[in-house]
Formats: sequence, C-alpha cells, structure tokens
Amino acid sequence: MKELFDSVSNSCSELVTKKYSTSFSLAVNTLSPKIRADIYNIYGFVRFADEIVDTFHDFDKEKLMAHFERDYYFALEQGISLNPILNSFQQTVKRYNIPDHMVQAFLKSMKADLNKTEYNTKEEYDEYIYGSADVVGLMCLKVFVNGDDKMYEELKDAAMRLGSAFQKVNFLRDLKDDFELLSRSYFPNIDLGKLDKISKQLIIDEIEADFDYAYNNGILKLPVEAKFGVYMAYRYYRRLLKKLKSVPSEKIMDTRIRISDPMKINLLARSYVKYKLNII
Repeated sequence: MKELFDSVSNSCSELVTKKYSTSFSLAVNTLSPKIRADIYNIYGFVRFADEIVDTFHDFDKEKLMAHFERDYYFALEQGISLNPILNSFQQTVKRYNIPDHMVQAFLKSMKADLNKTEYNTKEEYDEYIYGSADVVGLMCLKVFVNGDDKMYEELKDAAMRLGSAFQKVNFLRDLKDDFELLSRSYFPNIDLGKLDKISKQLIIDEIEADFDYAYNNGILKLPVEAKFGVYMAYRYYRRLLKKLKSVPSEKIMDTRIRISDPMKINLLARSYVKYKLNII
C-alpha cells in the first residue's frame, strides 16, 4: 500500500503546482510524462517553504520553517513522511541523487527572508539568488539529464542563469508587494522608492543577458523530454519581461504585470509550432 500513498503524495504536489501557478503547471504539463511528477515534487517543496516566509504572517514563521526542515530530513532518513509534499520530494531527491548542499542553499535563502530585508552588496544578492532560484534550476536539471553527469556539467551554468532570470523577473514584477508589504529590497544599491529609468534598464539588461545565455547554452541542448517544457517557461518569462519593459520606471511600483490566459495559450501554440519545426 506504500505505492498508493506515494501516488497520493505525487498527486498532492501536482495539485499544489496547479493551484499556485497556472503558468508553471502549463509548462510542466508539456514535459515528458516520465519526468513530470518529479518536477511537480520539486515545485511543491519550494512552494511550501516560500509560503511559510511570505504568507503565514499570523504564525511563528521561524518555528514553522524549523519544523519543515526537520520533517524533511526525517523523511529523507526514514524514506517516508506523512506530509505528502515532503514524502514526494524526498523520493525525487533520492531518485536523481540531488545533493544536500542544493537543498541547504535553498533553505538558507528562505530562512534569510524571515529577517533580512535589504541586500546591500552584489555578493549578498548573488548568494540569495543562488539559493532561492539557481539551485532549483539545478534540481530540475538533475531530473532532466537522468544521471548523465557529462550533460549535467555541460548545462548547469545555463540552468543557473535561467533560474536567475526567472527570479529577477519575479523581483521586478513583485516590487510593490516586496517593498511595501514585506519591506524587502533585493536589488543592491537601488532605491526602489525612487526607481529611475537608468536603474530599471540596468536590471533589465542583466536579466536579458541571463536569458540569452540560458537559451543558447542550455535550452537548445536539453534532452527531448524536457526541451519544450523549459522553452515554454522561458517564453512566458520573456513575455513578462517585455511587458515590464514597457512600464515607465515611475509607474512600475503601481502596476501588477500579468499574462492573460488567452496569451498563455497563444504562447503555447506558437512555441509548439517552433518545437515541431525543429526551430528550437
């Protein structure tokens, strides 16, 4: 009956993904069925940790995070958890030999969000992004290459750059909530209360460089099981960035950029045509 419980756990991670992010779940659904569940499992884990630090304001976040981390390591040791999200994630970690330093880097960045509100140096900023985004890309890459260490080494820099690009787009999109509701300022040496055109363009240039590197050195070289799904996520975030570029810097704090459902379907259709024509 453990197989039934594991199946239910995987379904819970899939449900979390679909409820929290229609865009990401759309991209995951275009991955090969052989790897889809494991990407859902990774997302479920990182989403729950992120919810603790960003949403559960009426509870003791530090205790919740400590409990979450402790329960994860218990699950990893025992091979089971009654928390279905942790149960499914620990299976993926073991199945693809995801190293613990990646999980620790991720948890370190999440725990930083409990108290740290400003990133004053590039070193602090880079370390946070590595833990909150880059290692998530590396976890997914572990699934995509399925034990091919040579391919992993070839693609890992691109996976990190893509994770960084996604995170920086999120920072730019969520400036208002991060700054006004959570009192956070991730971009170093930039006054978000007075974001000017030059500062905004520097951020966009950095993101576009990450995207270009990830596309040319990673996405185009991914295994067929993963290529279309990752390309779909890339196209979605590039469209978000395009919309953010069009918003004047003085208005960006007052604007919540979204991609409409019809546009998501349009992106999916156009991306699929390019994929089938071997343009990507």
